[in-house]
Amino acid sequence: MAEWLPSCEGSDLLFLAETGKSCAMRLDPRSPLVINTHELGRRPGSMRTQKLTVPAPTELGIEVIGVPAGSSVEVELRLEAVMEGVLASGSAGAMVVGECARCLERIEDDLEVSLQELYVYPESDAEEDEASRLDGELLDLEPVLRDAVVLALPFRPVCRPDCPGLCAQCGARLAEEPHHTHEESIDPRWATLSSLTLNDAEPADPSASRDEE
Repeated sequence: MAEWLPSCEGSDLLFLAETGKSCAMRLDPRSPLVINTHELGRRPGSMRTQKLTVPAPTELGIEVIGVPAGSSVEVELRLEAVMEGVLASGSAGAMVVGECARCLERIEDDLEVSLQELYVYPESDAEEDEASRLDGELLDLEPVLRDAVVLALPFRPVCRPDCPGLCAQCGARLAEEPHHTHEESIDPRWATLSSLTLNDAEPADPSASRDEE
């Protein structure tokens, strides 16, 4: 997760004085997913590309599948200065690990997602829900990466499309035992009636009939 440093200085102080806004927490430039856009120089049309290998932040995924914390995430990023701020676009790739929703087997797969976000300049009038905001010359890529990964992951991951799952009675993996069966069980509410039916169906003892004669 990107770290934040409390600070207000330089042009930020002037901007805050003019707008009446409070001092915001500052991004830590040492964080792996915090990108410095200084080279763009607020010149619309200026552009640069960047390749990063960063450790995955914690909880990058959903409950049943996600990117293990600390594992490598490969990021290819293009930063372009526009009138409103900086447009970041590119892709990220990582390995995801999870559990099959049907048979509970471990799943490992490669995931690649597209990234795109407009980061407006600090003095922009854009609302928080309309665009991300630059912190000085820094942008935080983590929220964009997190949203892209979560949206790309399946809600119910499976180890294979035709996974038969587990036996409802004993939990055996049906993929390993395709002919797995159980004898049909009798509902305990009908067990007594079943035994009476079997007794009625037994043939009478012929010797008993001779004794009665």
